[in-house]
Amino acid sequence: MQTRCHLSVLALKLAEKYGDRAAFTYKDFGGTVWKQMSYNRFAQLVKQASNALLNLGIKPQDTIGVFSQNTIQYLITDFGAYGVRTISIPFYATASEQQIQYMINDAGIRFLFVGEQEQYDKAHRIFALCNTLERIIIFDRSVRISTHDPAALYFDDFLKLGEGLPRQSEVEQLYAQANNDDLCNILYTSGTTGESKGVMLTYGQYEAALKANDEVVPLKESDRVIQFLPITHIFERGWSYLAFSEGCHIIINTNPHDIQQSMRETHPTCMSSVPRFWEKVYQAVLDKIDRSSVAKQRLFRHALEVGRRYNIDCKSRCKRPSPLLAMEYKFFDKMILRLVRKQIGLENAHLFPTAGATVSPAVERFVHSVGINMIVGYGLTESLATVSCDREDMPFTIGSVGRPINGLQVKIGDNDEILLKGPTITPGYYKREAANQEAFTEDGFFRTGDAGYMKNGELFLTDRIKDLFKTSNGKYIAPQMIESLLLVDKFIDQVIVIANERKFVSALIVPEFRLVEEWAKDHGIAFESREDLCANAKVHKMMMDRIQTLQQQLAHYEQIKRFTLIAHHFSMESGELTNTLKIRRPVIYKNFKEVVDKMYEE
Repeated sequence: MQTRCHLSVLALKLAEKYGDRAAFTYKDFGGTVWKQMSYNRFAQLVKQASNALLNLGIKPQDTIGVFSQNTIQYLITDFGAYGVRTISIPFYATASEQQIQYMINDAGIRFLFVGEQEQYDKAHRIFALCNTLERIIIFDRSVRISTHDPAALYFDDFLKLGEGLPRQSEVEQLYAQANNDDLCNILYTSGTTGESKGVMLTYGQYEAALKANDEVVPLKESDRVIQFLPITHIFERGWSYLAFSEGCHIIINTNPHDIQQSMRETHPTCMSSVPRFWEKVYQAVLDKIDRSSVAKQRLFRHALEVGRRYNIDCKSRCKRPSPLLAMEYKFFDKMILRLVRKQIGLENAHLFPTAGATVSPAVERFVHSVGINMIVGYGLTESLATVSCDREDMPFTIGSVGRPINGLQVKIGDNDEILLKGPTITPGYYKREAANQEAFTEDGFFRTGDAGYMKNGELFLTDRIKDLFKTSNGKYIAPQMIESLLLVDKFIDQVIVIANERKFVSALIVPEFRLVEEWAKDHGIAFESREDLCANAKVHKMMMDRIQTLQQQLAHYEQIKRFTLIAHHFSMESGELTNTLKIRRPVIYKNFKEVVDKMYEE
């Protein structure tokens, strides 16, 4: 059962409830051994952090920054800050020096908590350019502090400032003063089109969001929830706080690249993720099927078909499967589908919320068919994550993003824009009056910038309004929809569609090089580099054949007519991806202008 209280005292209330029961599983920086921390120990460290912040001179509604990957120290810092009414501002662990300098100065941050060497080095280099910044506090004890850096302090030394809880009486007074109008976080958007803005999130928004999500997401105390996305991301932050409030066991995965190994080692039952994770799983399983014998392929595809009829045709529509289908599913689940789940570390799969981009219907059907309960949803930083999601007790449709959570008004405005109003919606952007006037309608609805429609109580997305392209022939193209179709192909790793003011649709495609290289060798194609591979006519024809199959359902004017294979990945370092791995279209169009123009030459 959920513990409902102000975030400032949530860690304490849970400790009173669960005591020495394990709350977290985590690894130390650079460690290989999984450790556990109890609710009591976590609450004690949170109180120490609150006391230490007061000893450093923090005042209510002052700001701190956290520039780190997911760690136990990150959570201690956040909840320690909440205990003394401090605003915690998360930075992505991969943020650049320019980005963190901008955010520190924009929000007037006093103390910056950093993870490991890379983050410390960046913070140290811009320290003198940030007038409000007083201290850099380092989570990883192995970080080498620069010579003559009086501003740096290791996290364990920071906690010693609160040892014995010398300021606890003041902390208790601040607990009493805690209110829902205080700012809890400022989350800076990753900025796909321009300068990032700080989204203000209040304690009242968190209270409303935790209550509304508890009413529709059936988490249990027995659930083991692994963190996959950065806790800087509002989806992971909201999900982790929900799991914490429900008394779930939280597994902190520090390195996203280790996620599948971590899953196999820690046996989670739940995880929030973006669609790309499941696309990779889908591609890997299909690739394994393709390499199997014909008999095994038939058996697996039949098992998937049974899984589809059981989980999608019946369960997703809240219909009871026939006794024969239930018996058949039980057999194939035990013999085949359970083995698939076990292979990715999900032998005890329960709930898997997925949002952040368009979920391909093919991927969604596959995940449900193998017996994994994917909860597709939709949300924004400005809505404190969830706007809508699938519900177990109500029918859901493959392709929808579920039903709006309780207490949230959803309205469809001009250009089919989704408009929102309710207690989980941000009061606005930090110190951005002009942006705030543009962000809200006259009657107080927040403009999401997403187009969609409601049908039978479910919300369906069509595309980002600003991303809609208009070809020179006057036809409108939804690039994200086309991109999501292509990303299910095992030979495609990244894709960006081009169409705006052009005669036809084209694309830049980054192949899944390992598989394309295997294919080339199997077909006797010689190559010395990835550039050779991308330029090869046979490879190009193979990719075109696969693309033609994938886009059969599209209208003729929506279909990709030409594409170029790119020999390296779009990256954050080049500015082509945001910290949340969203495509920065203007940057890619600029970087590949000559390549794109060549595709449109007669």
